[in-house]
Amino acid sequence: MTEPVTTPADVIREAGALRRSLEAGFREEVVSSIYGEVERVSRRAVNDQGSRTLELDQQIDRIVTSRLFGLPLMLLILAVVFWLTIVGANVPSAMLASALFAVEDWAAAWFTSRGSPDWLTGFLWHGVFRGLAWVVSVMLPPMAIFFPLFTILEDLGYLPRVAFNLDYLFKRAGAHGKQALSMTMGFGCNAAGVIATRVIDSPRERLVAILTNNFVPCNGRFPTLIMLATVFVAAAFPPAVASFVAAGSVVAIVVLGVIFTLGVSWVLSRTILRGEASAFTLELPPYRRPGILRILYTSIIDRTLFVLWRAIQTAAPAGAVIWLLANISVGGTNLATHVSSALNPLGRAIGLDGVILLTYIIAIPANEIVVPTMLMIYMAQGMMTELESLDALRRLLVDQHGWTMLTAVNLMLFSLLHNPCATTIITIYKETLSGKWAAIGALLPLALAFGVTFLTATVARWLF
Repeated sequence: MTEPVTTPADVIREAGALRRSLEAGFREEVVSSIYGEVERVSRRAVNDQGSRTLELDQQIDRIVTSRLFGLPLMLLILAVVFWLTIVGANVPSAMLASALFAVEDWAAAWFTSRGSPDWLTGFLWHGVFRGLAWVVSVMLPPMAIFFPLFTILEDLGYLPRVAFNLDYLFKRAGAHGKQALSMTMGFGCNAAGVIATRVIDSPRERLVAILTNNFVPCNGRFPTLIMLATVFVAAAFPPAVASFVAAGSVVAIVVLGVIFTLGVSWVLSRTILRGEASAFTLELPPYRRPGILRILYTSIIDRTLFVLWRAIQTAAPAGAVIWLLANISVGGTNLATHVSSALNPLGRAIGLDGVILLTYIIAIPANEIVVPTMLMIYMAQGMMTELESLDALRRLLVDQHGWTMLTAVNLMLFSLLHNPCATTIITIYKETLSGKWAAIGALLPLALAFGVTFLTATVARWLF
């Protein structure tokens, strides 16, 4: 009687059946038992003469990774990084914008003096170049501050502690603890956050991190969020506390983005990306002195300039489209007004208006141009523009165009949840090599943005 032949396919099939019968925490139990056995062997083999003083790394980790202080300390460090980025970027952004717009004025005047037609001068300099100038001046200084600070924390050895502190939240959402690292990188730029998901070994969990990184507001969305928080939310409070209220509302939006990240991760890990959670065995590295050359290369060359170049490639066409919509007229009305009027019913249904929707369609290449494009359409200007004071901005939005607190709240929600910029979509495609996942990465947040704002507008109108 011959014995049945066991083939590799039989072994794989049997292993799969046994794997499905294991409990969810099997991998953690295995890791815990290994470390427990190591500890027992160590106690038998090592003669410890008295209690030793904890090393400096262990003393720091008792605070940094503690259940009581770990998360508050993480939020405090993140708040300091945000504050340094926002405050530190104001002056260089203004100086860079002034320099680039001066170049625009000089070049436009030179073209005009050489007999260039108005449409060519406007298209090249007030359209394409102005779009590039706006993106570079708004995007470059914050990234040049945020990414070095982030790289210092990474080089110091703190970021693995962040992953350790947030691991239980992402585990409950069916995601990987290292997603905390890519999520934090997304605050600087979502495209960089997508690239940062390379630290996640599991393809399924890396895909979850890629598809949800958009719910972390990048520096391109902060101008819109800060403007809304200052003009609308803070305006309802006394001047002495207005700035704190504005900052608190922006932080609240950031926290809401984290909640959406966890919620969508939970849904994805139980639907289209269902699968077994991988084990996250993290050995905390020792703290070390950051290397200046590595910080400069990683933050400036590998992150800031890489992301900025992709943004420039998409911002140039956006500037051209903006100028064409503002300067081509049909029946005495420019195309921007025609399109925004057609979009107005849909915009009103979600608590916004057609101008806002058109702005976000135009701003797919770069979120940095949302506010100037919106003002251009409202003011019927021929190029992107801005106002000198918050009072003038409030009069334009509230008195002339009927914005309410519902408009401001829903715009903050839409700005948080809407589709990623073109740079991020391209990055998703390059990282996944799949048009399907790039499309899902773009359309999933957009559908969620419309659903949430429609629900908010419906409830607010019903209550008030």
